Amino acid sequence: MEIRAVQASENREVAKVLRSVLIEMGVPKKGTAYEDPELDSMYETYQKPRSVYFLIIENNQILGGAGIAPLKGGAPSVCELQKMYFSPQARGKGYGYQMIQKCLAFAKDYEFDLCYIETMPNMEAAQLLYKKVGFDFIENPMGNTGHTSCPIWMTKSLV
Repeated sequence: MEIRAVQASENREVAKVLRSVLIEMGVPKKGTAYEDPELDSMYETYQKPRSVYFLIIENNQILGGAGIAPLKGGAPSVCELQKMYFSPQARGKGYGYQMIQKCLAFAKDYEFDLCYIETMPNMEAAQLLYKKVGFDFIENPMGNTGHTSCPIWMTKSLV
């Protein structure tokens, strides 16, 4: 297993993997990452300052990924853990924990003070993982992500 940054040639495959996970999880297509235009150009999206999208690769196959970027409409000190989705082949192997650690290390290196994430109620395993690494539930959404159908919000202090 390898965790590394997305490459331009992988845009189509990344979008396919992430959308298949969203469909499997029963996520609404409206108001979620499913309809996010960034999903079709992940490499270009994460070329912005203080941004990265990491992939999990196993046997030359993309199994999922997660990104860190400044929170849209948020304070400069706040980042968002974005589009963290894994195919069934990646689950239950500790890859999610390793991915979060890699993303949070990147966020700290780029001097973010707070990390925000949005998720869905049925993504209970993800919520348990977020709690395990120190995220706490909050009452209201932050920033302007456009993901209006995600009703679970969490943050983690990075200082």
